[in-house]
Amino acid sequence: MPKKISVMLVDDHSLVRRGFRRIIEDEADLEVVGEAGDGDEAVRLGVRLRPRVIVMDCALPGVSGLVATQRILETAPETAILMLSMHSEDTLVRQAMAAGARGYILKNAIDLELVDAIRRVAAGEKVLASQLTREPGLKGERGASLTARELEVLQYIVSGKSNKEIASQLKLSVNTVAVHRANIMDTLGIHKTAELVVYAIRHGLVSIP
Repeated sequence: MPKKISVMLVDDHSLVRRGFRRIIEDEADLEVVGEAGDGDEAVRLGVRLRPRVIVMDCALPGVSGLVATQRILETAPETAILMLSMHSEDTLVRQAMAAGARGYILKNAIDLELVDAIRRVAAGEKVLASQLTREPGLKGERGASLTARELEVLQYIVSGKSNKEIASQLKLSVNTVAVHRANIMDTLGIHKTAELVVYAIRHGLVSIP
């Protein structure tokens, strides 16, 4: 009998995870081996369990799904990460793929696409939601992607933290945080903090505090 595809579920709503589990466990070739409710737990469990596929919610409390994806793949590069999101904007899809996700599907189409997408990313394919007609381009304004550290700093900026507070939280120098802030703004083509906050929330790059 062929080995089952092991799947880990990451979502901060237990009811959502339960729904996903039911969909997945109806399939003979798939099995759920773990669940996580936030980004930190996702990283710990993902590295320990090393499932074939992680179904990762993009908007998680604390460490975002984008940052968790990058951290997991640093240790477990063989894991295929399937990103779930409410957002279809090119910016977020591009960030997810740059972080290492192998697939990106929208939550409003989950019943139709989840099982097929899990099988396809497990087989090494890249999967984009059917509503996303093309893979986002990598050129043009705001086309570059942010690093995991920059996404962490961005989350704190959106939460209203000062450079000094961010430095304390991340155990960095204030100067290093200032450099990260400048790089984020340069990458996204934004020059004011207020605009940066609006952009990050609108495009799903951070969890709303």
